[in-house]
Amino acid sequence: MSHNSFGHLFRVTTWGESHGPAIGCVVDGTPPRLALTEADIQRDLDRRRPGQSRFTTQRREPDRVRILSGVLDGLTTGTPIALQIENEDARSKDYGEIAAKFRPGHADYAYWRKYGIRDHRGGGRSSARETAMRVAAGAVARVVLGAQVEIRGALIQLGRHRIDRARWDWSAVAENPFFCPDRQAAQAWEGQLDAVRKAGSSVGAVIEVVASGVPAGLGAPIYGKLDADLAAAMMGINAVKGVEIGAGFGAAELSGEENADEMRAGPDGPEFLANNAGGLLGGISTGQDIVLRFAVKPTSSILSPRRTIDLDGSDTDIRTIGRHDPCVGIRAVPVGEAMMACVLADHLLRHRAQCG
Repeated sequence: MSHNSFGHLFRVTTWGESHGPAIGCVVDGTPPRLALTEADIQRDLDRRRPGQSRFTTQRREPDRVRILSGVLDGLTTGTPIALQIENEDARSKDYGEIAAKFRPGHADYAYWRKYGIRDHRGGGRSSARETAMRVAAGAVARVVLGAQVEIRGALIQLGRHRIDRARWDWSAVAENPFFCPDRQAAQAWEGQLDAVRKAGSSVGAVIEVVASGVPAGLGAPIYGKLDADLAAAMMGINAVKGVEIGAGFGAAELSGEENADEMRAGPDGPEFLANNAGGLLGGISTGQDIVLRFAVKPTSSILSPRRTIDLDGSDTDIRTIGRHDPCVGIRAVPVGEAMMACVLADHLLRHRAQCG
């Protein structure tokens, strides 16, 4: 299987399967003499870790990260940073009954057609378990970016239920199990998702990620656009089906006058009067907040019987048992932040290489 790496100067390669002995990644391109410890990485992993509330999978994984290389006495050495997390609570037997069946909505059939073999134990490489290593790599990327760049994510829609942006409060994100910036919406979502969970079903979600303090000038015209790389990174997250930047699809409803982000001279340089562009013009950062959103489909593993086929091509039904997220979008919030960090770190290093 190819294409397990992403990035150019800041490059991440992940390995491992959902029900294998461990998962891991190698982060290459981190500059030397940056302070980095396992605790710096663990902080982000704990936010993604499963089993922290009744609204996520009850798989109990501590997700303890080990730094195997690339760090000496708390400082990066400039050599590849290898990270590993052991899988401690896999239950492969839960998938024994579906080993010869394709789960609708999953990557089972596509993997089988491409490789002639698939890992039925939780999906193998196609499992969201792999995203733990993206979060680990994202923690390294945050160190590369420095404290002046702040990346924050929030869940702004659960199924059909949206937040009220007038009540947006970043401090609320850490106070509820949904990463929701609207306290009232988070309260309502508890009952709504409880009903979905008890019915054995699932719902989708929309996540917004904002990067503040990004310097102007990151990204390159034509084939190195920062927004193109950000969109690709978010689309590469499991179950993501759509990405928009700034006003996104809403820009189609704006007039030219409304959509134009007007500018005025300020004491520290130009000041933008709006941010419909999401902090990106011509594929290059403007210094404004970079704002993007991505949509996550409902978890495909549900208790309701679904029609499918087996390895012989015969019609059959399938009911997926085991431990699954009623809304996989909840734990996608720290994953989206991590992918944003990795892309920005890569473009920061590329910018320095070309422009000093």
